Amino acid sequence: MRANTLIMIVLAGVFGVLAVVLANIWLASQRNAMARTDDVPHDTVVVAAVPLKFGDTLTDDKLREIAWPAGAVPAGAFKTTKEMLAGEGVKQALQAIGTNEPVLATKITGPGQRATLSAVLGEGMKAVSIRVNDVLGVAGFVFPGDRVDILLTRTVRGDDGADKSFVDVLLQSMKVLAIDQVADVSKDSPTVVKSVTLEVSTKDAQKLTLAAGAGQLSLALRQAAASKGEATERVTLSDLTGEMPEDVAKRQAELEKKAAADALAEAERKRAEDKIAGLTQAVERVGSRLDELGKAKPAPAAAAEVREVVKEVVKYVQPEPPKNVSVGVFRGVKLETYDVPRQP
Repeated sequence: MRANTLIMIVLAGVFGVLAVVLANIWLASQRNAMARTDDVPHDTVVVAAVPLKFGDTLTDDKLREIAWPAGAVPAGAFKTTKEMLAGEGVKQALQAIGTNEPVLATKITGPGQRATLSAVLGEGMKAVSIRVNDVLGVAGFVFPGDRVDILLTRTVRGDDGADKSFVDVLLQSMKVLAIDQVADVSKDSPTVVKSVTLEVSTKDAQKLTLAAGAGQLSLALRQAAASKGEATERVTLSDLTGEMPEDVAKRQAELEKKAAADALAEAERKRAEDKIAGLTQAVERVGSRLDELGKAKPAPAAAAEVREVVKEVVKYVQPEPPKNVSVGVFRGVKLETYDVPRQP
């Protein structure tokens, strides 16, 4: 046998023994941890044995008791099923409760109390319903338990007589109690609704009632964990185009300037029409006068004036011959002229 093979066999045996030792140490530590857990004091808590939804009646077969660390019992939990069902009348679930979820006093009705919206309302809160449609109700994706913002859209007449539309955030983070007549939080399929019931304070209930007649209410679904309000501002039609107030003023000045130019052109056109009408009347008057003159009789012609005709006689007179004549004599190439008496 070669030395390399022997070394590999020895190492394999060492690692095998080491793995067994480590496994025994881990198992011993787990047994000790379980032994320490058994020493912790326990209590019992009533949980749901089956899934419960809004309005379900609580009975023994839908509940069960489980062990729970004594120092970690949730507030409002029941220790026994008998304690939970004690009292006159039946108890019902006010919201969805999952399997093995502790059944708390805030999630069920009181003795003899029905599972109604009035049982779900918080201290000093009111339930108010508003009318919505398939669009304003976020296409039916708002469910009981969600939180929404209420938007108010309205149109008012300004000082200049023009209608101005704008949108305000009326209320924020309002809890939805019911959709139409359904208050079951476990509902998970979107449906087209006609009304939404919200949990609001008394003052907010007054605002909603007044706003329902002042404009159009819309819902904006909030993130499940976003319950805090945020700073908002009014949105107008000018915000849709990104115009600033100075842009609006400039456009308004241009519109006023155009309106003044149109008014001036209309006045010039009216004056031109008046002039044309005056000329037309003058032509008509001249035409009428000419017609009148054409119908009148012509006046008799005046007697011809007799004038004396003078006949002019032209007589030819023979002119007298000149007394001197000019005689030219060449002296070489030079011409000399002499006046000499004319011979008869």
